[in-house]
Amino acid sequence: MKIKSEKGFTGIDIAISVIVLFIFVSLIAMLIYSFNSTSREVELKSEATYLAIDEIENIKNQGFEAIETISLDNGGNPYKEEEASEAGFYTKVIIEDYTDKEGNADKIPNLVKQVTVQISYMYKGETQIVELSTILTRDDD
Repeated sequence: MKIKSEKGFTGIDIAISVIVLFIFVSLIAMLIYSFNSTSREVELKSEATYLAIDEIENIKNQGFEAIETISLDNGGNPYKEEEASEAGFYTKVIIEDYTDKEGNADKIPNLVKQVTVQISYMYKGETQIVELSTILTRDDD
């Protein structure tokens, strides 16, 4: 009686091993891509938020009188609209008198201004916008 040797691998064993290895490597590659993509999205949004905060701080530092002059001269048009910076961010700043807002017509004009900063950028072929607003008041010392 001859006993068959069970040493070595069969073709099916190798094929199954290759398929399992391929699936594992594919899953790892998808996880790494997803992590890098999400990380880049968060990085861009953080940079846009930083730029918006910096712009608001610059406007606040000009003082209310300078802002009042700018908003009156522009007549509701954007105070500042810049093309893309080197990093690909577009900046748009709108300064409005609070009495120009709906429902505030009975308020005292040129006492409160709303400053809105919009930073836009492209991510995965779509325009993303970060918008921050603040209210500035006349400082009568």
